[in-house]
Amino acid sequence: MKQKEIKDLSVAELQEKLTQTKKTYNDLQMAHAISPIENPMQIRTVRRTVARLATELTKRELQ
Repeated sequence: MKQKEIKDLSVAELQEKLTQTKKTYNDLQMAHAISPIENPMQIRTVRRTVARLATELTKRELQ
């Protein structure tokens, strides 16, 4: 998810997307721990998306 797409979301949508993305990240980590997943770079992408969402949410709360 790109930064521009994240900025267009509302606060409620950001929180919902953050929880969904965190769940996806945890699922990927567990699947990779059990047996190597096909594309391990996917873990990095999802982790960075979580960080982008959390950063935008924090930025909006501080305004």
